[in-house]
Amino acid sequence: MAIWNPWRGCHKHSEGCKFCYIHKGDTKRGVDTNDIVKTNQYTLPIERYKRGEKAGTYKIASGEVIYVCFSSDFLLADADMWREACWQMIKERSDLHFIFLTKRIERFMECIPEDWGEGYDHVTVGCTIENQEMADFRLSIFQTLPIKHKNIICQPLIEHIDIEKYLSDVELVMVGGESDCNARPLNYEWVLDIREQCIKNKVKFEFRQCGSNFIKDGKLYQVNVRQLCSQARKANINT
Repeated sequence: MAIWNPWRGCHKHSEGCKFCYIHKGDTKRGVDTNDIVKTNQYTLPIERYKRGEKAGTYKIASGEVIYVCFSSDFLLADADMWREACWQMIKERSDLHFIFLTKRIERFMECIPEDWGEGYDHVTVGCTIENQEMADFRLSIFQTLPIKHKNIICQPLIEHIDIEKYLSDVELVMVGGESDCNARPLNYEWVLDIREQCIKNKVKFEFRQCGSNFIKDGKLYQVNVRQLCSQARKANINT
């Protein structure tokens, strides 16, 4: 697994961005997250060794999974001038599998390469939602798009949602809470309900992380940020 951030920075886009970890981290470092800049990782997928016995071979070995733009959004309008070259690199490295998430799925058709067709076999697109409003808006678009591998990311989940009618052709649904001292609560009943929707429709389900404020059996728990993922795994409800 590798992370490829060809640019960094983002703009808050909806309710799910309220306590965005990128903005919080940048604030601590005195960085303006709204300043979108290309990074020195821009050509990472096609970089090759220059010396030694591996000279000329790709630094990222064939078969790796590459997580794209996890410090931004791959469909961000500010990055339109950089994305075409990224698609060319993705096309060149068809031996890798690329995954990107987006809160801007409405921009998808204007951001894809000319030869996209029904989708690239080695690209997974995750549509991120946080509440019923965004589920209905984004997923109604998502389900119509020509994408070979579709995931739904319910993170941070801030209310109960019904996504059952949007699960056709979806490979995976991931659920997670908010990680912040002021986080909006994640109710375990919401998680279990989404899991049941997935089971009913034969879609893989993953509980990615608890919320910092986590409700289970009517009781509120405050979970240390370092334990959010491990506590979710202990629930043992992934399918």
